[in-house]
Amino acid sequence: MTTGGAVESRPVETSLPLDTANGLPAAAATSPARDPRRAAYEANKLRKRLCRQVGEAVADYSMIADGDRVMVCLSGGKDSYGLLDVLWMLKHRAPVRFEVIAVNLDQKQPGFPADVLPRYLESRGIPFRIVEQDTYSVVKRVIPEGGTMCSLCSRLRRGVLYRVASEIGATKIALGHHREDLLATFFLNLFFGAKLKTMPPKLVSDDGRHVVIRPLAYARERDLARYAELRAFPIIPCTLCGSQEHLQRRQIGEMLRDWERKEPGRIESIFNALGKAVPSHLMDRRLFDFASLEATGTPVEDGDIGFDVDPAIEAAVEAAAEAQPNVIRLPPAPRR
Repeated sequence: MTTGGAVESRPVETSLPLDTANGLPAAAATSPARDPRRAAYEANKLRKRLCRQVGEAVADYSMIADGDRVMVCLSGGKDSYGLLDVLWMLKHRAPVRFEVIAVNLDQKQPGFPADVLPRYLESRGIPFRIVEQDTYSVVKRVIPEGGTMCSLCSRLRRGVLYRVASEIGATKIALGHHREDLLATFFLNLFFGAKLKTMPPKLVSDDGRHVVIRPLAYARERDLARYAELRAFPIIPCTLCGSQEHLQRRQIGEMLRDWERKEPGRIESIFNALGKAVPSHLMDRRLFDFASLEATGTPVEDGDIGFDVDPAIEAAVEAAAEAQPNVIRLPPAPRR
């Protein structure tokens, strides 16, 4: 273990920890009040789904290349544990060779169990570094009681992690934001920032020196929560911004969960829309040259179909009606 020096190498782990008596994943084999084989089946199914989704996101956005050293930011929450677990598995299976290094920022908040993460990482054989930086007292001193701590906390944390990435020679910085995080950011920007903007799956840091990736971009929060339970990760509760009940992000999260309960498929549809922007049918003059548009008499790929029925939307509405028989179906609009 290291707490500020060079990264220490650990033996390679080639599979999930197993219960030697029955060959089941350790967390599933010991889960109380559950059929161990059923729990093992669920854990394996979830593992495969998360591995597939992470692999697809990594491939779609070219997140990891051969020879990369990936610094995984580990907070002790379910999302960062899941990210580390999946990347550690993919490291031994992916067609490209890359390193995984876990980095935790100990912000010195009261009650933080400093021994939990080192003990877990040592048991998994994962190389890691614990960085001690008292950002907690800075945030508490600067932000008035009851104020939102996220902005300052994030800036301080980001600066420390960028410095550590340079020190250990990391070529990529992996964060544990999932699908709902991206959607919540989109709606926060839409409602309060007047922007169509979200967390991108991949970006360059503001100083231009680091590439930040979000391999969990396609993963659902509920899957990560269930996976953390089945894998029995030693979760460390957040006593900083994650504990503030009045945060707009928390309220947006409640809105998304309510939609998921009442309108299954709506979240999936909105998320897919983030990857299908049509600049010619928005209003941003920086993305599309509206000023030079002229009628040429020849068909245009992105031409207006405002008077026509969009086949994709029609198909989606029909599918929703099939899934909810009580919905009143309207007759199709006449084609012009």
